[in-house]
Amino acid sequence: MRLARFSVDGVGPRLGVVLDGAVVDLRDAAPGLPGEMPDLLALGDEGLRQALNAANGGATRIPLQDVKLMAPIARPPKFLAVGLNYADHVAETGLETPAFPLVFAKMPSCVTGPGDPVERPIASDRLDWEGELAFVIRKRCRHVKRAAAASVIGGYTIVNDVSVRDWQVKTSQWVLGKSFDTHGPMGPWLVTGEEIDPHALPIRTLVNGEVRQSSNTSNLIFDCFDLVETLSTVFTLEPGDVVATGTPGGVGNAMQPPQFLKPGDTVRIEIEGIGAIENTVVQEGRIE
Repeated sequence: MRLARFSVDGVGPRLGVVLDGAVVDLRDAAPGLPGEMPDLLALGDEGLRQALNAANGGATRIPLQDVKLMAPIARPPKFLAVGLNYADHVAETGLETPAFPLVFAKMPSCVTGPGDPVERPIASDRLDWEGELAFVIRKRCRHVKRAAAASVIGGYTIVNDVSVRDWQVKTSQWVLGKSFDTHGPMGPWLVTGEEIDPHALPIRTLVNGEVRQSSNTSNLIFDCFDLVETLSTVFTLEPGDVVATGTPGGVGNAMQPPQFLKPGDTVRIEIEGIGAIENTVVQEGRIE
């Protein structure tokens, strides 16, 4: 099932089920269900069954071209990401392959929609792309073993881990360079686990129509289930937590010479079985 967060004619956000190029508005089809994704996921299988039954029950379908898709999780309780998690990306950086997941945080305020603009900040012109598979937690949990990890994942989506490279390396921690406003595009929706094998998905990133990254999630060093086990050992995972799993080789910072995004550039990230997000770069305006 594909679960979307969207608005229609500027009214929203709403939750819906995507079916055959259209979306069923759950506010109308199942008014008893929650209006935000983490709350819906927290209902577990029963909540998802109610959503799917409502969508298939003859409710009005709105064509996708008539809605504005929004980030499926507006403000994740935790927005985590993983560095150096594809061998080809490790190689292009010249760094050693991690023996343990390199986890960092993005601030939830960086989240933006699957078609919204991404700002090149006033503070830097070293703006880079990172196409990534992400998963979303559906169940409050701790100490989850790898074998049970799939049961606590609510679904999968796409994230562009937009990075400001000079700010990323100003300190040993990457948070600042990963958390500028608008630098967490996410979407286009959430795909539940029965729809896809998260570890066998072709992934690619195009900049202005040119392929810059092309890989498969089978190449993850630490896969989604590994990450659930590691993270839940340390802290409680909660419904709506987002984990971006890392990017393949082909980032702009590793090109010779390095290439960075400028206003007018468009970044499209595609993951087979999920869909695509596409964001255009604009220059951040000064606040007077």
